[in-house]
Amino acid sequence: MSEGKYAYPNDDRVDLQHHLWLITLDGELATSPGRETARRVLDLGTGTGIWAIDFADAYPGSEVIGVDLSAIQPDLVPANCSFEIDDLELDWPWEQPFDYIFNRSCAGSWSDFRSMIQRVYDHLEPGGYFEVQDLELPSYCDDGSVPLDAALYRWQHALVDASNEVGRPINYALDCLDDLHNVGFVEIRHQIYKWPFNNWPDDPKLKEAGRWNCANLDMGLEAFSLGLLTRVKGWTRDAVEELCAEVKKEVKDTRLHAYWRQHVIYARKPRHPSI
Repeated sequence: MSEGKYAYPNDDRVDLQHHLWLITLDGELATSPGRETARRVLDLGTGTGIWAIDFADAYPGSEVIGVDLSAIQPDLVPANCSFEIDDLELDWPWEQPFDYIFNRSCAGSWSDFRSMIQRVYDHLEPGGYFEVQDLELPSYCDDGSVPLDAALYRWQHALVDASNEVGRPINYALDCLDDLHNVGFVEIRHQIYKWPFNNWPDDPKLKEAGRWNCANLDMGLEAFSLGLLTRVKGWTRDAVEELCAEVKKEVKDTRLHAYWRQHVIYARKPRHPSI
């Protein structure tokens, strides 16, 4: 995440998304087996630091380092949690390896995630785990209730196109499975979860996730969209805000059964080099 090239806001919406992830993962912060025994943990793109703080509280025997370009993390944190300001796309400063590295909600941040995976691999202890949690655009609809010309689709396609044009693709998580294998990771696991756009599902857990995701979009849609669509696509601010208003209206319509697919991927560095 190089300075000046991160297109999305780094704000309290991250904390709302954190709650969404807790709903999704049944209160767990992560899914990798390595989380429970991790002693040295690195959180890539920590944002407000909420995941790093909660992880440090949940696992007091660990040392957790959160890294981001912005110094927006709180001062009052657990003793085993610290934050550093650094550009993760440059050489990493840590000589001591980690046994768990975590990356969440960094869509559109990385210019070369294949190289990032290599850095992660090189900075993991043998047997250490890497976990990625991130979304896929555009959204899905299984029953045809969302028209193909919906503002929701037009908005997402514009974001995906812009992120690809600027060389920082939103859908990096979807494409990283082969890279994990090629770099040398083993025991690669991939799970897909749903984030509905409102409370349309009958399932209580998905309904609750939908309520929070609707609030997530209502809170930050313009901020999430303005940077890419004005700087990369050349749209006017008025055009972006007009599209966002249409999207917000659709997102709140429970007749439209749209959802995002969220990808959770983890992999382990081999305990012994392959022969």
